[in-house]
Amino acid sequence: MENIQITENLKAHFLRLYQMAICDDDFSALELKMLYKCAEERGISSKNLDEILLNPINIKSLVPQTIEEKVDYLYDLTVMIWADGIVSPNEYSAMEKYVIMFGFLDENVKAIVDYLIEAVKIGKNKTDILYELKN
Repeated sequence: MENIQITENLKAHFLRLYQMAICDDDFSALELKMLYKCAEERGISSKNLDEILLNPINIKSLVPQTIEEKVDYLYDLTVMIWADGIVSPNEYSAMEKYVIMFGFLDENVKAIVDYLIEAVKIGKNKTDILYELKN
């Protein structure tokens, strides 16, 4: 098996996904599956993901820099909160905090969160979302 280099930013992303999954006090099997599926899509083995979760790093200073990376990570977080078909108030609030943390303007936060939730609900993928945001 190929040994993939996992960046600190990517580790931070998976720790945020885990935080999102547990923020509603109902860590479901669907959310756990989503976490491992997301890791697999990025070439990260289950063993590597376990290691990331068991050895957390300080993620506060590790935020995505490009708009593409920000949307990519926010999309994954939205998929995580929608995994069980319910967006709890805690999950919504956490999404707002991540949107702010990623450097979006305060006045746009609610609209961004609402847009991402609706996009995930209707099955839009990251590529479609990025296209819409750029045009």
